[in-house]
Amino acid sequence: MILVYILITLVTFVIMEGVTWLTHKYVMHGFLWSWHEDHHQPRYNGIFEKNDRFGLVFSTISISLFLSSTLLGAPWYLFIGLGILLYGIAYFLVHDIFIHQRTKWFRNSNHWYFRALRKAHKVHHKHLGKEEGECFGMLFVPIKYFKEAMATTKKAA
Repeated sequence: MILVYILITLVTFVIMEGVTWLTHKYVMHGFLWSWHEDHHQPRYNGIFEKNDRFGLVFSTISISLFLSSTLLGAPWYLFIGLGILLYGIAYFLVHDIFIHQRTKWFRNSNHWYFRALRKAHKVHHKHLGKEEGECFGMLFVPIKYFKEAMATTKKAA
């Protein structure tokens, strides 16, 4: 049974990339642009952005699943919530810490995978408005950015 729970957690984590892509494209760059807009503006000195509200929304969903698991005796809810939580941690580390460098961690990372993620995100942020966006994913970005990053790795070697 433990393998089923691990599988539920992993599948949820992977599905969250699709949920993130859809939410980013149609919600953040759609009817809740007012929450996301400051994220596309030049940095300010504040700790939080309005955009961070989305993290609170997904955290609430994860916590609700943990509670539902306990109250309803449905253990699979716990592992769905865990998959969402793990994706949220990955999102925070990759997006907020590595890409946007909201702290001084991981500033010297030069692996091809991380260079590809950073490039795709820069392409996304070249548009300051909500229209004409591209590269809405976070962990799985268009393959061309991975190819570019791997090519520059081979040239440097």
